[in-house]
Amino acid sequence: KLFFTDYGNAAKVERCDMDGMNRTWIVDSKIEQPTALALDLINKYVYWLDTYLESVEVVDYQGRRRQTITKGRQIRHLCGLAVFENYLYTINSDNFSILRINRYNGTDVQALARLDNAKEIRVYQKRTQAAGRSHACEGDPHGAPGGCSHLCLLSSSYKARTCRCRTGFILASDGRSCK
Repeated sequence: KLFFTDYGNAAKVERCDMDGMNRTWIVDSKIEQPTALALDLINKYVYWLDTYLESVEVVDYQGRRRQTITKGRQIRHLCGLAVFENYLYTINSDNFSILRINRYNGTDVQALARLDNAKEIRVYQKRTQAAGRSHACEGDPHGAPGGCSHLCLLSSSYKARTCRCRTGFILASDGRSCK
């Protein structure tokens, strides 16, 4: 799945399949300006930062069990969001400090370091990576991903895929090659 935020005409947090199909709103009320998003892949939670409402909130992948983690003026200056173990990590854009926030109750806020001009944050650790498994976009004997001549996008599951073409090409009737 692909998770994303939008604060155009109607602010929301959404998800869809990697090929863009099955687009679903998971948060569409009491939300104004969601500017950062982080996923807990193990427990299947979506965290987001709303700078207008000055809050950090969480829901499960279906948009249920919504909770406010923390709220207040300090949220207005945060950008970027990552989750790892018991904490959320974000950046204060006023002083470029990396903050660690307890993700269960919003307490235990601690400045860890300072990075000039930082706007985004990611945690890279082996435990945050999903276990590898075979999938529909693996290369075929000729090296074509999922048998697609240009792009292979996972669909509704890791066993299903959709072929797409680069700009200027159209998908042939076989659903795999581009012309």
